[in-house]
Amino acid sequence: MQIRLRLPALLLCFVTRALFAAPPAQIPIKVVIVAMYEAGEDTGDTPGEYQYWIERQHLDRVLPFEAGFHHLRMNDQGVVAVLTGVGTAKAAASIMALGLDRRFDLSHAYWLVAGMAGGNPDDVSLGSAVWVHWIVDGDLGYEIDAREIPQTWRTGYVPLRRSTPYEQPVTPPAGQVYELNSSLVDWAYNLTRNVQLADTDSIREKRSRFTQSAARRGPAVTEGDDLSASTFWHGKLMDEWANAWVRYFTGGKGNFAVSAMEDTGILQSLTFLSHADAVDLRRVLVLRSVSNYDQQPPGLTAAESLAEQKVGKYGAYLPALEAAYAVGHPVVDDIVAHWDLYRDHLPYERRPAP
Repeated sequence: MQIRLRLPALLLCFVTRALFAAPPAQIPIKVVIVAMYEAGEDTGDTPGEYQYWIERQHLDRVLPFEAGFHHLRMNDQGVVAVLTGVGTAKAAASIMALGLDRRFDLSHAYWLVAGMAGGNPDDVSLGSAVWVHWIVDGDLGYEIDAREIPQTWRTGYVPLRRSTPYEQPVTPPAGQVYELNSSLVDWAYNLTRNVQLADTDSIREKRSRFTQSAARRGPAVTEGDDLSASTFWHGKLMDEWANAWVRYFTGGKGNFAVSAMEDTGILQSLTFLSHADAVDLRRVLVLRSVSNYDQQPPGLTAAESLAEQKVGKYGAYLPALEAAYAVGHPVVDDIVAHWDLYRDHLPYERRPAP
């Protein structure tokens, strides 16, 4: 009888200890680097967006990440890198999985999305790096085939819940447009605006095909806005649509400079996570470097130009990867170096003493 009484008591003791035991200590994260595409292995072969960060930030610790696209990488300075996979769906799912991962304390983390993009030759040149203020979704909407659009329409794309292109008033659904913290974006731009970016004979020749003055300039660090769409669109007329679409959804405040795929998915997940106080949306940065132009040069059709746009064969593929790291790492390094200030105060709020 005594033994029977002891067993429930012991079981209750074990359950009570399990319930009230202290959870494992979370790893405090200072910076999350978000890359989307990798060509092969994390290190040692043809690089994608992930590899230079792994090698140069010494992200040597490999962390399993079964709920995401690819394992995580981390160093001993509190910097973690995540590879989301290409496209909005993979990116959104991977970022949500990271945000809910109980191994990490992301409440004070800064987020740097750093990847390649197509560039608008009216605004940027090959190999340039663009700090983004506005991100507009290019997938949410209605579409009519170009062969069937009314003659008075400039495009076959129509905003959701509207009947004609660019119909007023503008009522973007949730997830259509995101405005990043302009003060933080400006801080990052001012910190890196004088970074010298690599120029090559190859990209000089490719930009010489274009007539726009911005396209013909050498690579530079600049600010601009981002159209995010999982469809890889291309061509001068599509570029006109992208410019108008960004102006429409930002009330004329945004200026389309780069095209990307994943950024609205990433921002949607971060927005939801911020509602749960898991992340701080004020600490999000997006840096896109220009690997190719999003329209054809004079003398080529859009189809002929599109045939040249293959991942790994973009006109400024390696220079764009170099630019993303060259411009992004001073921001990461500054945050880590001044973490005692930047943990609780945004960089533009309290500058370190000289």
